Amino acid sequence: MKRISIAILFFLSYFFGSSQSTKGITGKPDTSYSLNSAYAGTIKSNPEAKIVNEFHSPSITEEKSISYCTIGSRKLVVDAFYPKQQNNTKRIAIIIVHGGGWRTGNRTLHYSLAQRLADLGYVCFTPEYRLSTEALYPAAVYDIKSVIRWVRKNAAKYNLDTKKIAVAGHSAGGELAAMMGATNNISTFEGTGCDLNISSKVNAVIDIDGLLAFIHPESGEGDDSKRISAATNWFGYSKAENPELWKQGSPLTHVGPHSPPILFINSNVARMHAGREDYIKILNEHKIYSEIRSFDAPHSFCLFDPWFEPTVKYIDDFLKKIFAKK
Repeated sequence: MKRISIAILFFLSYFFGSSQSTKGITGKPDTSYSLNSAYAGTIKSNPEAKIVNEFHSPSITEEKSISYCTIGSRKLVVDAFYPKQQNNTKRIAIIIVHGGGWRTGNRTLHYSLAQRLADLGYVCFTPEYRLSTEALYPAAVYDIKSVIRWVRKNAAKYNLDTKKIAVAGHSAGGELAAMMGATNNISTFEGTGCDLNISSKVNAVIDIDGLLAFIHPESGEGDDSKRISAATNWFGYSKAENPELWKQGSPLTHVGPHSPPILFINSNVARMHAGREDYIKILNEHKIYSEIRSFDAPHSFCLFDPWFEPTVKYIDDFLKKIFAKK
């Protein structure tokens, strides 16, 4: 069942179950999750939290709103942050995927992280992707795959090592980052986006408080009793209506020998890393490296001090470790 086609799942649901709901597609951006709203929620329990200002270093080049794929009339864009100084050594790429329940948030949330990592010598990319107000699952998966292919296609321009492409993400972005690694070389998830002749393989994953399984004893997704859950809006089906699709959208379903090393950076909110131990167990069976770093901190910790700099260091240490020359 692991590699059953997404198209087949939709077909079966159409003929034997309820049809996919498009009520969540409004065509309007949902701005409910932002740096300010996350901060307002964080300081209620953690008054020591401080917003991290952007780093506009003279040693870093910033390119904004670069088109990476056009789908119909929709142009999807990505920002690039990289060191100005030329280097004969090819650099590591980090694609940083924002969170917001697959429905809200935007790529500017991680500008500070991208700038800080670029200052350490990485080439960072912050993409937008289609959220559930615009397109249902698996559109976001297809979009991030397209970003990876675009990065690999532009490796010469940014002086990248195409065997050292990492995807990082926070919350829903962490789930998508893990999904990229878990579905390496699984053609079902390539979609019909751009540059399909180029590999979307990733060589490392940094999952910052992103769940690994939607249907799992540790998962809190799918409670629609008070309001439609983020995952229900994204899949277009409730958990009960189409559990197979919810499993299909879970990184845990696909992890295996093709998956890359992964770093988990987690808060004290257990449901935000649902399925992590089961995921690591499978990696261990295939002798694939994983690492856990945890904070006694709220879910949005990576956006704020005092957790921001330790997060940067964990990412830097992890990538240096797995990409070190033997």
